[in-house]
Amino acid sequence: MENVSHQNKLKVPGMHCAGCIRMAEAALRRIPGTQRVRVDYLRKEATVVSEAPLSVSICKTRLGTQGIAPPATSLG
Repeated sequence: MENVSHQNKLKVPGMHCAGCIRMAEAALRRIPGTQRVRVDYLRKEATVVSEAPLSVSICKTRLGTQGIAPPATSLG
């Protein structure tokens, strides 16, 4: 069986500080099937590598629970 990963990039303009980065990374890591998370503060982007494709709504919900708003939008 082949091990396939899916990469999802999200625009997260609601991040304002290092605390936001830590909260965003922690929230996205809690999504089942997530393998890696990288948040780029300067670009206001998050990259999530997962076992299966993720819906943007799941990512929005997770980030929203941490007070990171406006919610993420997909970059593809």
